[in-house]
Amino acid sequence: MAAAGLTRRGALAGLATGAAAPPGPAPRRIVSLNPCLDAILARVADRAQIAALSHYSHEAGATSLGALGLSFPITYESAEEIVALRPDLVLAAGHSGPATRAALRQLDIRVETFGVPNSVAQSLAQVSRISALVHRPEKGAALIAAIDDALAKAAPGPGAKPLSALVFEAGGLVSAPHTLVDELLTRCGFVNAALRYGVTRTADVPLERVVADPPEVLLAGQAEPGAPTWADRIVTHPALARVGPRMFRAGFPQHLTYCGGPTLIEAARTLADIRRRAIEARL
Repeated sequence: MAAAGLTRRGALAGLATGAAAPPGPAPRRIVSLNPCLDAILARVADRAQIAALSHYSHEAGATSLGALGLSFPITYESAEEIVALRPDLVLAAGHSGPATRAALRQLDIRVETFGVPNSVAQSLAQVSRISALVHRPEKGAALIAAIDDALAKAAPGPGAKPLSALVFEAGGLVSAPHTLVDELLTRCGFVNAALRYGVTRTADVPLERVVADPPEVLLAGQAEPGAPTWADRIVTHPALARVGPRMFRAGFPQHLTYCGGPTLIEAARTLADIRRRAIEARL
């Protein structure tokens, strides 16, 4: 809980310093080109400020906004359709189309670019920055407080033994150390088992390795019902039956492995529930 409090204080300090609202009027027509930025923007901006979100907000397997995402206009990241929306601020990821970003800048349209956060602190810094850009720092502070509260409640009690866990994401890839998912595991009472399989960056782990040396908890990045991912197939593979009661298996919704920001709240609650159920299953 102390670590969560420090994270919150650092992020709130950013709101008062480097993330302070810039001078001039608040942007009135904002376009987001990334699903993770969509999720933050929808929470910290006034709805009337949002001209469009990315097309991912209308794709069930890619968005963390749920039904809310369907209520916003979208773009497919072409410069032509973005320009037609007459934005005064565009939020883009570092891997967004470079040609689109260059074209927008040539037209003097403000583009703010964001990287992929690999820690809770980096994710909260993005919340601070976006809320400042849209001139709604108080909404950013409220979201940070909600994330901080969720992480504090998901943290195990003092002296609790962490459970080893392996998270299979979409495509059968395993969440590596020094990623946002890795930190979430630690904060919620797990230790990432990826290292024991020699994984130092997000990669695949042969099923044989898992069967031979199973973690205490195996999580799969489940997609929407009726659309199983490769990770789902791995977790339900008959070969794992021999592991039996030594390993607790649970679904971890795929959208919780993609982004930080408000997604951290649901992710923390889900991991805390999985840990509780895993412990109960062993009693």
